[in-house]
Amino acid sequence: MKKKQLVVRLIVMLFLEFAVWGAYLTSLGRYLGDIGLGNQIKWFFAMQGIVSIFMPTLMGILADKKIEAQKVLSLCHGIAGLAMAGAGFYCMGAGAEVQFAPLFILYSISVAFFMPTIALVNSVSYNAMAKAGMDPVKDFPPIRVFGTVGFICSMLTTNFLKIGGVAMQESYTQLISSGILSVVLCAYALTMPACPVDKSKKSESLADAFGLKAFTLFKNGQFAIFFIFSMMLGASLQITNGYANTFLGSFAANPAFADSFAVKNSNALIAISQASETLCILLIPFAMKKFGIKKVMLIAMFAWVGRFAFFGLGNPAMPGVLLFVLSCIVYGFAFDFFNISGSLYVEQNAAVDIRSSAQGLFMMMTNGFGATVGTLAAGKVVEACDVFNTPANWPQAWYIFAGYAFVVGLLFAILFKDPQKKKAAA
Repeated sequence: MKKKQLVVRLIVMLFLEFAVWGAYLTSLGRYLGDIGLGNQIKWFFAMQGIVSIFMPTLMGILADKKIEAQKVLSLCHGIAGLAMAGAGFYCMGAGAEVQFAPLFILYSISVAFFMPTIALVNSVSYNAMAKAGMDPVKDFPPIRVFGTVGFICSMLTTNFLKIGGVAMQESYTQLISSGILSVVLCAYALTMPACPVDKSKKSESLADAFGLKAFTLFKNGQFAIFFIFSMMLGASLQITNGYANTFLGSFAANPAFADSFAVKNSNALIAISQASETLCILLIPFAMKKFGIKKVMLIAMFAWVGRFAFFGLGNPAMPGVLLFVLSCIVYGFAFDFFNISGSLYVEQNAAVDIRSSAQGLFMMMTNGFGATVGTLAAGKVVEACDVFNTPANWPQAWYIFAGYAFVVGLLFAILFKDPQKKKAAA
């Protein structure tokens, strides 16, 4: 396959991958609040973390040992898409009587199979690029940026499109939209270049047989520190996904802010975060070369401090809304400079035969343990601040989150050693 043709193919795959997520991720909390499930928001977002503890690793093992990664990607999207669409159709049929249990079960099945695809799509991309003689560090970020474009397109569609007179960000239709996109990607993934599978019958240990060799990376001190801080930073990932839209919507109770753009079009405002991602992804090759992995990840960690603090300081009116915009701008650094560079760090430092498993392990630590603990802890903070009864207390919650991110960044600066400097010293 020619390089230009491959680039287009990868762009389409990544566009669809993140369009699936963008259709509901930032707006689900608002819909749940509208149907009386506001207190359950933390469980919907924590479930993304819970399934990420084991599903990405299991699917990575399957891709390394049994089934080609592009086929595993297709299988996961097929199941995820049908379950998410099913959740949407359940809500449509239930009307004003949506019950937590059936919606949560269908949603949980969907995210259980969607979350592994974030790591799998990286593996499929890296494999295809290697076959074409491309350099992932240089060539992947400009392609990956179209995943963010897909996320933005879905977010804006969910914000502005009305079905039956109701905006999708306030409706179950966001779930159906996500499900349809996932089924499309289920079919498209089968057209991607085949990924290698190690089906050798050679004698191997139990860890090798079950693809658990990736966990031996913890024997490497710096890899262990990297994964532990991946978990700690992962605690920040779902906080704004779960609560930013709900937070902005809370200003509707104040007549001075009720008709502001930030309240009426909160999903569109939050989309600035993803627009920032598109620029930050393009900066990664330069940043990795100029600063090295440690400084790039430190930039991400302290960007999370700004992400949360600016939410606490802002409001929907001028000039306060500019702080919301600034929060969205720094999000690009906070998200991409860790997630993309972290994925590349794993790709460059893990052995070839465990790379899919290692990517799954990275996913498990960030979007698994980290996101689960972070989301549930954030839920407790939000409840302790009593923000649903006293919206004026929202800034307290954001400052607590900012303080946590600051401490994590400070500890990482002290404990993690830049691998490039270590190689130079050797």
